[in-house]
Amino acid sequence: MKNRTSVFIVGGLIILALVGLFSSFTANPAGFLQKIAVFAIIGLLIYFLVRKFSSSSPQKKEQRAFLKAAKKSKKRLQQKSGDGAAKTSSLGTLTTLKKGNKIKKKSPAHLTVIDGKKGKKKNRASL
Repeated sequence: MKNRTSVFIVGGLIILALVGLFSSFTANPAGFLQKIAVFAIIGLLIYFLVRKFSSSSPQKKEQRAFLKAAKKSKKRLQQKSGDGAAKTSSLGTLTTLKKGNKIKKKSPAHLTVIDGKKGKKKNRASL
């Protein structure tokens, strides 16, 4: 109830805008449609430019990589829990024993070992 005056002001502006659009359309329909088309093209151009420059940030790429890794991890955990339930429910049938013996090939971890200067002693001040 406190913002009742702002509702009337916004509503009045919207009504005036609609009246202006209607009068512009009735006075010159071709010019009105041309202006609307120009505004739409400029708006789409600005939209695509903003999307192009905002999507190339490194944080977005890292976020996408993180989401992909999270999905893989979740899928892997669901598969592990699904295999355990299948083994306990069937109690040693031939097909479950064959499935249990297969080792799934894991994707490489992409980790490298960095060799540092292990033999070099630090030059520390003696007290």
